[in-house]
Amino acid sequence: MSSDEDFSLVMDDQKPSKDSLQQIKASITNYKKRYEQLIQEQQELVASRDDQRNMTQNCKQRSDKLIQDLKEHQRSYGEQIETEKSRVISMKQEESGLMDEILRIEEALKEEEAKKEHLQQQADVFTAVPERPVVFRGSTGSKADTFEMKPRVVYPMEGGTALIRFDEKVVADNILDIQKHRVALGSDCRITVEARPVQLMLPRLVEIDSEVSPQHILISNLPRMDTDMLLSKLEIHFSKKRNGGGEVDKCELLPDSEHVVLTFVEKDIARGLTEQEHHEVELQKKQHRVRVTPFLNGTITNLETKMAVCPRTVLLTGIPDVMEQEVLQDMLEIHFQKSGNGGGEIEEFLYNPLGQHTSALFEGVATAPEE
Repeated sequence: MSSDEDFSLVMDDQKPSKDSLQQIKASITNYKKRYEQLIQEQQELVASRDDQRNMTQNCKQRSDKLIQDLKEHQRSYGEQIETEKSRVISMKQEESGLMDEILRIEEALKEEEAKKEHLQQQADVFTAVPERPVVFRGSTGSKADTFEMKPRVVYPMEGGTALIRFDEKVVADNILDIQKHRVALGSDCRITVEARPVQLMLPRLVEIDSEVSPQHILISNLPRMDTDMLLSKLEIHFSKKRNGGGEVDKCELLPDSEHVVLTFVEKDIARGLTEQEHHEVELQKKQHRVRVTPFLNGTITNLETKMAVCPRTVLLTGIPDVMEQEVLQDMLEIHFQKSGNGGGEIEEFLYNPLGQHTSALFEGVATAPEE
């Protein structure tokens, strides 16, 4: 129908029935209930919306807080990382310092081991000294580990010289003061000789570093017998394995101490023999108890010398070869014994003619320091 059309409610002239009214009332009641339900649902939806809004707001606040906490944690974690980096750098530096300290300690340990080995060698050195009675006749001093040495100097003499040792120092001083001496040889023959002091270079201080030889042994407490026989017996005894020995390379007698040095080919023989120390060796057809000790190799580590003058010895120079050696020596000795020539009693006289080579041995002779 068109918009211009009118409509009207056509009422039925008939009265509605009770059933229709009841239905209408029931329908109205249903609609009311439905309306109330809708209102209730609307209220619930509004409440739910408000709850959702609150929840959203809370979530947003929690999210903002989490973001803030995350930033704070990141900042704290960054600071912690920097702190840990600093600690790592510090630990690395400390580790480097500890490694340096370990190296220093290892070097110190090596030095201590070397000292220990040296002390052990010194202990072996002590046992290596042959037994010999010692009598103390001096006084104790402040210096430790020192000992007195008797001078033992080989003095080479030139040709045409002589050495005179007088009984008294004053005589030697007189001869040196005169200096030029005319010696009569008979038949109007005279020679002129010059008197000079005898200067010797002597050790003032000697420091020796000693160590035990792994191939040598020193045998002491030996009887007096033929040297060749003694060396043969010792070499035979110590070359046998049942006696703890081995192949012997050399066997020699030390003339200044009358001890024997035995040299083995192998290096492990000497130590076993020195640990036993005393050995029974058949010498002179009977068992003789000898002492075996380590042999020391010494190296001079420090040497200080001094010039000294022999107080009673005079050197004569410029002696010509004009007659036989014995005759000329007698004439010189007679001249310097006479007090009129400034001389005196002679203890020793040694003459070395021209063209010959002679050495004088000064041993245990008192000397005076050179001024």
